[in-house]
Amino acid sequence: MLQIQLDVQPTTEKRLRKLLDSVEDQEIFAQNLINFQISELNKSLFNIFIDLRTFEKKYNITTDKFYAAYQNGNLGDSEDYMTWAGIYEMYQDNENKLKEIS
Repeated sequence: MLQIQLDVQPTTEKRLRKLLDSVEDQEIFAQNLINFQISELNKSLFNIFIDLRTFEKKYNITTDKFYAAYQNGNLGDSEDYMTWAGIYEMYQDNENKLKEIS
């Protein structure tokens, strides 16, 4: 059995306790919560992917090649490049989170 301690506001704790008390099968509830988070991460990855493709088309280079050159200092620090790198890092972060919970 898993015991979880959350640091939440009293109002949130009360609402969460009420919700958990009304759940008939806590295993299904937990699985649904995990599945919801997986779905949200997948949506986020899809939206970020669209943004990455926009930069790839604009600069005619893949994100992987761009990011390697950017990290090596072979590109400038233009606003577009910094934004592109940041978006790619968000993509990688979300991919890692998805792998951890899948």
